Amino acid sequence: MLAVLPDHLRAEAARRLAGAEPVLRERLAGLYGERADFLPWLGDLMENIGRLHAARPAALRRQDLRRAAQADWFLSQRMLGYCAYVQCFGGTLDGVGRRIGHLRELGVSYLHLLPFLRPRAGENDGGFAVANFDEVDPALGSNADLEALTARLRGAGISLCSDFILNHVADDHAWARGARAGDPAMRAMFHVFPDRTLPDRYERTLGQVFPQAAPGNFSYVEELGGWVWTTFYPYQWDLNYANPAVFAAMAATMLRLANRGIDVFRLDSTAFLWKREGSDCMNQPEAHALLQALRAVVAIAAPGVLLKAEAIVPTRELPAYFGSAAAPECHIAYHSSLMAAGWAALAEQDTELLRRVVAATPALPPAASWLSYVRCHDDIGWNVLRAEAGAGDHAPGEPGADGADGGQAGGAAARLARVARFFSGADGSYAAGAAFQSSDPRAAHGSNGMAASLAGLETAPDDAARAAARRRLLLLHGLALSFGALPVLFMGDELAQRNDYGYSARPQHAMDSRWLQRPQFDQQRWAARHDGGGEAGQVYAALRRLVRLRQSRPELAAGAPLALLPSVDPAVLALARGERFLALLNFSAVPHTLDLPGRWTCLQDDRAMAGGATLEPYGMLWLARDDDAIST
Repeated sequence: MLAVLPDHLRAEAARRLAGAEPVLRERLAGLYGERADFLPWLGDLMENIGRLHAARPAALRRQDLRRAAQADWFLSQRMLGYCAYVQCFGGTLDGVGRRIGHLRELGVSYLHLLPFLRPRAGENDGGFAVANFDEVDPALGSNADLEALTARLRGAGISLCSDFILNHVADDHAWARGARAGDPAMRAMFHVFPDRTLPDRYERTLGQVFPQAAPGNFSYVEELGGWVWTTFYPYQWDLNYANPAVFAAMAATMLRLANRGIDVFRLDSTAFLWKREGSDCMNQPEAHALLQALRAVVAIAAPGVLLKAEAIVPTRELPAYFGSAAAPECHIAYHSSLMAAGWAALAEQDTELLRRVVAATPALPPAASWLSYVRCHDDIGWNVLRAEAGAGDHAPGEPGADGADGGQAGGAAARLARVARFFSGADGSYAAGAAFQSSDPRAAHGSNGMAASLAGLETAPDDAARAAARRRLLLLHGLALSFGALPVLFMGDELAQRNDYGYSARPQHAMDSRWLQRPQFDQQRWAARHDGGGEAGQVYAALRRLVRLRQSRPELAAGAPLALLPSVDPAVLALARGERFLALLNFSAVPHTLDLPGRWTCLQDDRAMAGGATLEPYGMLWLARDDDAIST
């Protein structure tokens, strides 16, 4: 690696290599070391990493040095994310650049643009079936447009996050086309089986991601004369990471994208990377070895880049995606359990599940962060709460509270199914959402919809109901902003945008209700964002106020201490951040008055408070202590 670098880069690269190469070599040797060609392959890999590092633009190398000198830079309370589809938010990459003013007004410092690389022709799972990782989708712009956008964002203090789909490629990717044409090297990039013998054995223990739209995990491809592993859709072919050529190619692809200015990679489908018969082929040890090897590659060639794990798994399984101090993995991981539990608390008007999730959230290694959010482009998957919903005391009347594991599992499924029905609008619920296919026939369906619609703004019959819906919407954002994470807003939520029902008239989207929460950015609502008398303006102003407050409070940084405080009322969540900040959140439709020892200032309106505090229905208070430390 060092031999291919120019003289002025070698000293710093040697230092990074000394720190990261031992982990890289150990993980790759564990995966591929028994192969006779391992050492030549490793030499080629390292030489390629060196060449890609040498090609890294000078501005990005300078950013690498700054960020490496402050490894926890992304934990600041001033970090705020925003997530959008290019085509919905700006139309093109250049159009996104014209939205930078809006992002800065919101306080955004991290922009996640959902897939914008060349997708499969035809159906492509919203861009998650990538045909070419080295080319921008021509409908959205060019590679030059991407590099221009990353430079503009960098100048505005905004880091760009891109999806990097690790698990699969589209069936019209060059590797898939080569495999169809009979190239054995390209065929070896995938899992291909000549008959159903092995697929049927694997299927005994595999789940299904889209059981209605794409049942099963294998698809027959006539040109290959066999069955290809397709965890998601038949046109998304799983990559075979047991083949070292796959790792080398994907690592190089990531570095080429990083050299175009991408700061953060959302590593999609990380849980599925390694296949093992007799297991569910999720969260396998080899998957973590692959991610730790990728982290080492980044640490050597582009240390200013962050890796974010898209692992929608139960809370207890999340810490593995951060690795350890000796072998770090991802810098950031989605806290999907927190998001789902917040919505469940609204449905049940009880914070039991939410308190269990907070209590079970483990401490993180240094320079690592959770990602908190209210909504995203995907469904709310309730399965991540199975452990919390089936443990200990249940909501009144909940079956399985004290039974055997099977009874608890059944009780948890029934409980979460009720939550899912609530958000599909059943039984007079205020929510306007849609059920989504479940990956587990024993579990609850997922839920889709924009946050404002799920919170009741779409169905509210009068001003009082609309005010309650706005409070619910802000309550969930207040949780995401105060929890201790990198919070990410979903496009349109800052304007209280509602569901987009037009998807049902588009044949390529009609079977996928996730398009409810993928609307076009509403220009009219944006133009009215400073109108305090309108719905969009009221939500926008309140959310901006919370963001500014968070930015001013170091206690709300992602790495600052968090404590779950006891509450006498099950509907209220009380979180202490450090010694002088308290968040009180009421998830019920009735007001609650709480004892409040000491003197406090309500940050939302600067009120002085002492002795007690009253939370309005679905209300939230952010309090700063004026005297001694918080008392439990």
